[in-house]
Amino acid sequence: MGTGISNKKKVEVRQKYAAGEAGDKELLDVECRSYHSPGTCTFYGTANTNQLVFEAMGLMLPGSSFVAPNSALREALTQQITREISAQTASSQRYRPLAEVVDEKSVVNGLVALLASGGSTNHTIHLVAVARAAGWVITWDDIDALSSVVPLLAQMYPNGPADINDFQNAGGVPTLIKTLAERGLFYLDATPVFGTMNDYMCFPTLESDGVVVYKIAPDSLDAEVIARPGKVFNPQGGIKLLDGNLGRGVMKVSAVAQNDQIITAPARVFDSQHDVESAYLSGEFTHDVVVVLRHNGPASNGMPELHKLMPILGNVMKAGHKVALVTDGRLSGASGKVPAVIHVTPEATRGGPLAQIEDGDVIEVNAQTGLLHCQQSFEHREAMLSSANHAQLGSGRELFHLFRQHVSSAEQGASILYL
Repeated sequence: MGTGISNKKKVEVRQKYAAGEAGDKELLDVECRSYHSPGTCTFYGTANTNQLVFEAMGLMLPGSSFVAPNSALREALTQQITREISAQTASSQRYRPLAEVVDEKSVVNGLVALLASGGSTNHTIHLVAVARAAGWVITWDDIDALSSVVPLLAQMYPNGPADINDFQNAGGVPTLIKTLAERGLFYLDATPVFGTMNDYMCFPTLESDGVVVYKIAPDSLDAEVIARPGKVFNPQGGIKLLDGNLGRGVMKVSAVAQNDQIITAPARVFDSQHDVESAYLSGEFTHDVVVVLRHNGPASNGMPELHKLMPILGNVMKAGHKVALVTDGRLSGASGKVPAVIHVTPEATRGGPLAQIEDGDVIEVNAQTGLLHCQQSFEHREAMLSSANHAQLGSGRELFHLFRQHVSSAEQGASILYL
């Protein structure tokens, strides 16, 4: 959708609301001005990462990800894609089933685009699952290895102040792909659904007669949003794997300042994001802290988005304290400036170490070395069950009990496994 208000203003009001300094009316006004029309939101979260990654994988029309839904070009692209899909019959010479498109090169292109753009951490789950469905095994170790050699080439909120429309105006996905290809970081011999991958370095324009014409993408038109040739915003890609005696998790490092990527502090342990909110409103976060939120993984409660935490922890950081979040839960692409080790596996409900952590344990989070470590010995402790099991009852949640019992870990795509 078109830009309503800045992401900075939106976050500012959300943090004030979390602190009790803004009321419902002010929050509602900001949210309505942010989400004011058809289309995806303007920050670079999961929805927009889906579009960018799938275009890079050759699963969409070139340059189509961020064309506004109420524009003439979008209508023309919708008509074009309808004709293209209708022509994709087994008897057509242009027939390309997904089994021929989603191969190892397509998957790696998607991962590279994810890391170079600083995209959503949800894709450390989604792309693992997509690849497995196509017969390819990728792991967090693969993603981490790629992130060590694929630089950050785009800055979009929460990685920077720009929104999706700024990215589109800077050249969008075609310019990003062109930038990656010129650096030898993109498979141009992958097989997209339509045309060749060289076509994906072109952007669509609408001629006066209503015909869509594709033109070669330029170099970045805004050096603050997409890196110019030979430049990077960070030599490290957007995601980092952390590992240690607390398990394995991922952090969206592209949005976290270097001096916030390392913290050693006592733990506060919770089973619900609502309990974290209550502790904050009670004034309990007055020092450096590692908030441990457990029993929020796929097998526990379906891994819901932990929306409440970022304004709260952002306020604690604003007060001058070092803060980190360690959780087996999920935060999408919205972890922002807060150093958050998420998707920790094995999750607490499946016997993961987080179930044995207690308040006061000193935890070290180091996103530069990839360390997630508790300084206390805890192996002798009994694993604690969730104190929020009541949240799994009512409103039809019982229907999903079978899935929670059989779902794989986040690292394996949080999918139902068929053996």
